[in-house]
Amino acid sequence: MNKSHVIAAWLFAGIFLVFSLGGCAWFDRFFGEDVEKSPAELMNDGMENIERGRYSAATEDFQNLKDRYPYSKFAITAELKMADTLYKRELYDEAFDAYDEFERLHPKNSNIAYVIYQKGMCHFSQVSTIDRDQSNTHAAKEQFERLVRKFPGTEYANRARRKIRQCYISLAKYELYVGRYYYKMKEYRAAMGRYRYLLENYPDLGQYHEALEYLSKCKDKLAEKQEKS
Repeated sequence: MNKSHVIAAWLFAGIFLVFSLGGCAWFDRFFGEDVEKSPAELMNDGMENIERGRYSAATEDFQNLKDRYPYSKFAITAELKMADTLYKRELYDEAFDAYDEFERLHPKNSNIAYVIYQKGMCHFSQVSTIDRDQSNTHAAKEQFERLVRKFPGTEYANRARRKIRQCYISLAKYELYVGRYYYKMKEYRAAMGRYRYLLENYPDLGQYHEALEYLSKCKDKLAEKQEKS
């Protein structure tokens, strides 16, 4: 065996020994893979990614913190911040589930008013136009009203009251839209039902005038039909 072959053999043996003693951790460190980070480091990475608008990366940081260090002092904050990053990514259903889980697991946490507000916003951010189903509007209003009942003196309750008003306006406009549709289709009793429902269930935020006007028209049309029959 010549000298070069001997050197190559010793080099191979040395590399094998290093891998045997150091394991994959050495390999990861050598090739630049992430090493095990502390809870504080993962929290700092997540917050920095939020500041830079890298919400997907932040979600991953907070998820890693939760999974690796569930009993860390940062774990609860990571749960909430992960919900926030999902919301910022406009993954509203996933964000709602994350906020809902946080409220269920930590009902006495000081951030619960904020959490309930964000649950409402997850629905509010998906509110449809007045010609579409208003399920998210109803769900948002329900969360905001619950927040006002539970934490009436907080800033988030004040914000919720403004959102409730917007929800009522959207719901009233939807009733007017459906009422007009029935009126055009000459379904006057169905239209009257919509206008009466609006007047009985929603505060007057500018829509009563039209509802009363069309309610009167529907009564006139029904009276005309009866006279002709």
